[in-house]
Amino acid sequence: MRMGLCCLFKEENVSFRTTTATALSSLPRGEQLIKLSGICHDNVRNLLLALKAVQRLGIGAFRIMSPLFPRMTHPQVGYELADLPAGEDIRHLLEGIRNFAGGHDIRLSFHPDQFVVLSSPHPHVVANSVRELTYQAWLGKTLGADLINIHAGGVYGDKLSALERFRQVFSDLPDAVRNRLTLENDDVSYTVRDLLPLCQKLSIPLVYDVHHHRCNPDGLSQEEATELTGEIWRSMGLEQYCHLSSPRAGWGGKDPRPHADYIAEKDLPFCWRERVMTVDIEAKAKELAVVRLMDHLRENDLFGGAD
Repeated sequence: MRMGLCCLFKEENVSFRTTTATALSSLPRGEQLIKLSGICHDNVRNLLLALKAVQRLGIGAFRIMSPLFPRMTHPQVGYELADLPAGEDIRHLLEGIRNFAGGHDIRLSFHPDQFVVLSSPHPHVVANSVRELTYQAWLGKTLGADLINIHAGGVYGDKLSALERFRQVFSDLPDAVRNRLTLENDDVSYTVRDLLPLCQKLSIPLVYDVHHHRCNPDGLSQEEATELTGEIWRSMGLEQYCHLSSPRAGWGGKDPRPHADYIAEKDLPFCWRERVMTVDIEAKAKELAVVRLMDHLRENDLFGGAD
């Protein structure tokens, strides 16, 4: 079982910078690019530090923050790597990161923000989403990241129509996006059962989030959901990907959706313990939560799978 860390750290000295379109718009174009170049250069250097920390801690996967290159797809202040004064240095650093991740078998992924919605009935939302996914696919190809995970979006009063819009948009996506795109069941609208037919038909891997499944059940057991989603991954020759988190207020609390600092050991599905898979740990304590769970599994000889 390969454990994954999501984007940020709690104690490791690794951080990432960002900026806003408003702040950039107050600057002349040349100064915008100088500022962006510095931020992007720092972020890429820190991404390498992040992967070195992940490797040292024994964590096998890392979710890269979507705005590694902030505002890159913004219609007013967007840019390309070649526009940045440090663009060539950044490109070399990206190649080094790809080599490091590949050499240490660290699986890389992206999980775009909620504004990426391919099922939206609004053309401008879809256009912005495609532009953002195209950027992330370029970055994924450059870094060797094999998946870009998104949610199906809103229901808009008709779930079947929304999924049909998703299907139509998916068919027109660039190959680099389609080849990396995955869908995830969510805790409000779309269950595993809702998404399975679409994913099976279009060969889209389905990331099974067990916390979301517990919040938004669909009649499938955890074992059934794990196996059905796993079949799609196996049919494509890919290692299954899942998400795990625990509720901050406990399962008896008022709202079980917000994530806790750490993973409650009972929340790890028993059926996962003998499977070869990647599990992103979505917990507020970040690397501390991942390491604690891995230590528990080792102490109880529960990693299982490969041998």
